[in-house]
Amino acid sequence: MRRPVARRVQAGLATAAVGAAICVALPVHQASAAAGSASGYATQNGGTTGGAGGQTVRASTGTAIHAALCNRASSSTPIVIEVQGTINHGNTTKVSGSSCNTAADKIELKEISNVTIVGVGSGAVFDQLGIHLRDSRNIIIQNVTVRNVKKSGSPISNGGDAIGMESSVRNVWVDHVTLEASGGESEGYDGLFDMKDDVQYVTLSYSILRNSGRGGLIGSSESDRGNGFVTFHHNLYQNIDSRTPLLRGGIAHIYNNSYVQLNESGINSRAGARAKVENNYFKNSRDVLGTFYTSEAGYWQASGNILDNVTWSSPGSETNPAGPNMPSNTSVSIPYSYRLDGASCVPDIVRQTAGANTGLKESTGNCTPTTPNPTTPAPTTPAPTTPAPTTPPPTSTPGGTNLSIGAGSDGSSKASGTSYGDVRDGNLSTFWSPAGSTGDISIKWGSATSISSINIREASGSAGSVTSWQVLNGDTGAVLASGSRAGVITFARTSLKKVTFRINSSAATPKVAEFETYA
Repeated sequence: MRRPVARRVQAGLATAAVGAAICVALPVHQASAAAGSASGYATQNGGTTGGAGGQTVRASTGTAIHAALCNRASSSTPIVIEVQGTINHGNTTKVSGSSCNTAADKIELKEISNVTIVGVGSGAVFDQLGIHLRDSRNIIIQNVTVRNVKKSGSPISNGGDAIGMESSVRNVWVDHVTLEASGGESEGYDGLFDMKDDVQYVTLSYSILRNSGRGGLIGSSESDRGNGFVTFHHNLYQNIDSRTPLLRGGIAHIYNNSYVQLNESGINSRAGARAKVENNYFKNSRDVLGTFYTSEAGYWQASGNILDNVTWSSPGSETNPAGPNMPSNTSVSIPYSYRLDGASCVPDIVRQTAGANTGLKESTGNCTPTTPNPTTPAPTTPAPTTPAPTTPPPTSTPGGTNLSIGAGSDGSSKASGTSYGDVRDGNLSTFWSPAGSTGDISIKWGSATSISSINIREASGSAGSVTSWQVLNGDTGAVLASGSRAGVITFARTSLKKVTFRINSSAATPKVAEFETYA
């Protein structure tokens, strides 16, 4: 049973003790504008630059933040919004305009792109007012505090999430922020950092998450597995009951974080998710890694972590702790370069760098550094196992009945004027395209159906646009096949209710005219 944290919050926590001197330089950037550059998965899929190159606007109220968004020439015009002071319900109202879609009870970044929100001067505090991203991309949030956002009681905001993202969100960098609550769900709070319904390419760095029942999640349910490619590094999780994070059906890279007093569980990889967990420091905590509260397994690759007074539960039907030795049960390839601090240095480095109003300090990775090289040219898709590379697909059409006719279909996103149903209508003149250069398209049935091949037919004039793909078992997230060009794809005969064609990269706008399936 989950325990409320309100009384623990009142008691507070002792700051991690400062150990021996660490071999690290801590450069200080001016906090008068966004500083530094994105890291981790936020550097992929075209990168994350926020409002760089756009107009800089100063705001001291939530209404002024919304007005800055609404006064742009378009919803994608770059803008840097410098925030100072306390933003709350009393100074936040809905503002209307053709370049925005705002709300009165939260800071709403909806259906927009190319925005930076950065705290300046004496600091920016979002008090009981959450920040919500929906159908947006290329967003930076830096050097702000978000506190005591509630989903019940009064006032309520953003479903109780300090920062929440949902519905086709891409490329977000959240850096040097402080996210905090004053209790758990029974006190009216939810998650500090939540992602659901198709959120990808996100990095949370040099931040503090504390005094909450729930740190954050990636995927709102066991079936919400289209999120992922999220990096967490140099963050402090302090006095959190669980979800640091909870990961469903995605990939997370979790390194150089300091965890202090995780009361019930920590990194919860489940429902086919995979986490690479490197050089973190766990102190005075319980069940810091594993699959918890579900029978649907997740996976992890763990190395270089330090466990300091960590206790473990016994395995059970819905409890699979990784401890006490945390052996790996999968491997995860990381597509970007990064530097690892030694785990023994992490508490002190994070103490000096993490959170808002710390001068945007960063570690240079000089404490027993290592520099892992990129291991794959593009992000891999979460899966329990990695299949052998497939050969280029044959060009002949499989025999038999196309099982997609009469089935259902869905996907991660769709470009304007296209439809998921266009891939199963038998008409090569209609097609589906993702909203960007990558995306998922799926065929689904009401009951388990056995298939052993698919045929991805690209629309006329777009042949060769898809340059990297994977075929997924939509029920389990397992990778059935992978390759570099569309066409006929064969794999071991599999019984499933849903099969997904995932486009990981493309040379031009992908256009899938037909997604045929065969027994």
